[in-house]
Amino acid sequence: MCRFLAYTGEPVFLDTLLIEPASSLVSQSLAAREAKTLVNGDGCGVGWYGARAEPGVYRGTLPAWSDANLASLCHQVEAPMFLAHVRSATSGEVSMANCHPFAAGRHLFMHNGQIGGYDRIRRSVEAMIPDDLYARRRGNGDSEAIFLAALGHGLDADPVTALARTLAVCTRMMHANAIASALRFTAILADGDSLIAIRWASDDHPPSLYWRQLDTGIAIASEPFGDPGDAWHPVPPGSVMTAGRGEVSFNDFVVAA
Repeated sequence: MCRFLAYTGEPVFLDTLLIEPASSLVSQSLAAREAKTLVNGDGCGVGWYGARAEPGVYRGTLPAWSDANLASLCHQVEAPMFLAHVRSATSGEVSMANCHPFAAGRHLFMHNGQIGGYDRIRRSVEAMIPDDLYARRRGNGDSEAIFLAALGHGLDADPVTALARTLAVCTRMMHANAIASALRFTAILADGDSLIAIRWASDDHPPSLYWRQLDTGIAIASEPFGDPGDAWHPVPPGSVMTAGRGEVSFNDFVVAA
């Protein structure tokens, strides 16, 4: 499973959260504590919001712990909202096109989890992507396919409903093909104003997700980082968390069978 981190609040330099803390995301790329895969070295990426309308994105296939360009960028970039991801490939080859986060317009998206049996239903999942969006498809993994399909299901207008509809169709495809393995979906979507974090699975084992109120804003992460005793809170399974402008709210995330 991959590891990721998102932040919203006062502008901070990216390295203050991604590199400097104990058990930082970059450290987790080499030694994760709450993932099935200890090492997440199949690429990394970061997306951030600045002065322009659309976010900046950096992605690469080097492991985060050895990517000097990532470290330099994080040392120089200051942003009020950003997403970062270190990858352990479960679907799709190791390539820059399969690294997270994915971007479309104002949106950034990253995912930890997988569609069970994706190789058996990949063609059907990709068929959900509208023709005018399919040209954006660069990789061959399930995460990018979910994002583009959700854009076709109305993500711009109602992102939570669009993602729920997309996962519902994927679940029905899995059932139709007698796929017994689970669909696991812990993900974060950003638009520059707010973060939407979802923790859900078709079984009882969604990937881990936590959040914490910092002095400068709100962090959401696959694993806690920082000093022992810091007040991290688990995001409940089957829920959606919205964070922005210093406020946090929770609602149920329902995927219709």
